[in-house]
Amino acid sequence: MAEEVAVARDHRRMLRIFPITNFPFDYTLNNPDTLTKYKTAAQISHKVLEAVSGWCVEGARVLSLCQKGDKLLEEEVAKVYKGKKIPKGISHPTTVSPSSHITPYTPLSTDVEEAATVLKVNEPVKIQVGAQIDGLGTIVCDTIIVKSDKEQEAEITGREADLILATHYANELLLRLMIPPGLLASGSEEEKKAAAAEKRPTQTKITQMLETVVKSYECNISEGTTSWLFERNEIEGKKKIVLCPSDKEGRSEGVPEVGDVWGVEMGVTLGSGKTKTIDQRPTLHRRTTITYQLKRPSSRQILSEIVKKFGSFPFSLRQLEDERAAKVGVVECVRSNVLRQYEVVTDKDNAPVARLLTTIALTKNGLIRLAAPPPLDVSKYKTDKKITDEQILKILEQPTARSTGAKGKNKKKKKKTAKKAADEDEESSSEEE
Repeated sequence: MAEEVAVARDHRRMLRIFPITNFPFDYTLNNPDTLTKYKTAAQISHKVLEAVSGWCVEGARVLSLCQKGDKLLEEEVAKVYKGKKIPKGISHPTTVSPSSHITPYTPLSTDVEEAATVLKVNEPVKIQVGAQIDGLGTIVCDTIIVKSDKEQEAEITGREADLILATHYANELLLRLMIPPGLLASGSEEEKKAAAAEKRPTQTKITQMLETVVKSYECNISEGTTSWLFERNEIEGKKKIVLCPSDKEGRSEGVPEVGDVWGVEMGVTLGSGKTKTIDQRPTLHRRTTITYQLKRPSSRQILSEIVKKFGSFPFSLRQLEDERAAKVGVVECVRSNVLRQYEVVTDKDNAPVARLLTTIALTKNGLIRLAAPPPLDVSKYKTDKKITDEQILKILEQPTARSTGAKGKNKKKKKKTAKKAADEDEESSSEEE
């Protein structure tokens, strides 16, 4: 007992000499708190995505959907980590991108023509949202086909079905290709070492495999589709994977490793895959790391509001207190590279585009889908096209994570219970006869 008291006393002395605030907080996945914060942010992202998806019906105004989505994001974020000095907020505003739009779209109420944009039946709509806890952000994007109120349960056919299925399977393939070689290998130690020593597929090979998938459905990958490494307060880290790169995006850098968190993106089009920047006001911006002494008071005021509300995460001009003043104030900020503006990019052929974005964590047990589009019910999408490449089909059958011992035991127990129940049913039916 005396020894325990002495240890506690020494511990208190150490804290006085080296306050806990002086120790750098561990924001890696080695810290369980980090994963908890990611998962909490992901739960919020999922809830808002589900709500906005349900509101997306024929005739719905895009502006109203974005506003309602952001309001719900703010309400849900306010419910978690109450009373704790932990920064939290929106890691990506609600965006609802119509048919041929590739980049997230969020119109302004002061741009009358764009504010009147409504959803049309049978068009693919991309919904993207995100939340962050302590700078650990999750972002998720899903594509749905807009239906009329009377056809909510109807099957989807034709080219819309081809587009959704192509995007779904290409995304599933890319997620599996993110897993480091040998991570989920089974067998003897020698077999595991051999699997870990296998070379990763090259960027060219990855693109070729993904193109094989989408071309099975007569679709193409949208050029410049980019997956980024996520870090604290950073959604465009030091690593990236660029599919079908143009000169603008540059080449892929780095490879996925255990301990990484990534935002994995898949963009597919019914067109040629080429893109174009249209003459439309960019409304989505993000703070850069560049510092510059802004000259205009209005610019300084807007930047101060941005830093306080959003930090380095993306935001929409409509989220600022005075939208009209924001439209003026960001001009100098963008020109001096203090802010980055996201240009409005669409398919060059104005063809329908689908896009998915999944926030994943790579752990020693495999890939965790932190924030992901809901599982696709492929039975609702009817087409005569399919994937025939045996190598790709084999990869698609592979798991993305290793089942843990506890879950495995529970599954076995459930199976035994189900079997026992079935036997009891058979016995009771025999007795009745």
